[in-house]
Amino acid sequence: MSGGSSNNQTRSYLMERFEALGVHPRGKLGQNFLIDLNLLHLLHESANLNEHDVVLEVGTGTGSLTGAMAMKAGVVVTVEIDSVMHEMAKQEHWDKNNIRFLLADILENKNRLNRDVLDVLREELAKSPDRKFKLCANLPYQIATPLTSNLLLTDIPPVSMTVTIQKEVGDRICAKPNTKDYGALAVWMQAQCDCHIIRTMPPSVFWPHPKVDSAIVQVIYNEKKRSRIPNLRFFHEFVRALFFHRRKFIRSVLCSAFKNRVEKEVVDRILDEMDLKGEIRAETLSVKQILALSEKFRALFPPEKQTVLS
Repeated sequence: MSGGSSNNQTRSYLMERFEALGVHPRGKLGQNFLIDLNLLHLLHESANLNEHDVVLEVGTGTGSLTGAMAMKAGVVVTVEIDSVMHEMAKQEHWDKNNIRFLLADILENKNRLNRDVLDVLREELAKSPDRKFKLCANLPYQIATPLTSNLLLTDIPPVSMTVTIQKEVGDRICAKPNTKDYGALAVWMQAQCDCHIIRTMPPSVFWPHPKVDSAIVQVIYNEKKRSRIPNLRFFHEFVRALFFHRRKFIRSVLCSAFKNRVEKEVVDRILDEMDLKGEIRAETLSVKQILALSEKFRALFPPEKQTVLS
């Protein structure tokens, strides 16, 4: 999703701006503009921004959220893939020197973030030891999962992520074991962060209307939780593999994930040590249990071979 002028983010204003430019919102880029100013205010207020914050925004749009955040944050690094929106936002906020406008795709590919954008963030964070990295954005639906999950794989994980995303994705991030939404995303995020939904939102608060409900979701980084994971990449791969065939029993899933690398007898031994039956499914395990199971398998390999997806 995208923004607009902080004082004029109304349906009629946006329609006039787009008509004047001879363009239309691009659905494939997730251009659904938040037109409820109270919710826009709730989004950036929930992020608790201050002068020490380096804020990443993805989906600049016409600059509504950008300008509101620039009034509080030390610097806003805002990324937009659409050249028309990028130029519109730059014109809207030409007088603000604490906004860095980047015309780029935040994703290098599905599993990797744009390295140039990460370098800009590192550059801004290095300017003061007091600076903290936060993500606050109306995210396009299609990038919400790869962006939020991959940020936690970087050397600069954000202290908080306060985002507007598809409600279904918010439910998956915050899901508990033994529920339909509980899966790899919930385990990965909750293993490192405290996650909750601030507000759900109907399609009517956006223009054009999306086809589904949305939610403002907040993810707070928890250093104590993160410290329990010695090898982030191994754990990330392990969790993905564990839920890749979520209807299969856990023994079968583990034997498949470590095929030709771990004998079935070893899989059985590990499950027995953890008092887990091979006929249970991954969705029944708590985050703590999955962390422990991951460490059991990681310990089987020397550091240079600690990978699940061989």
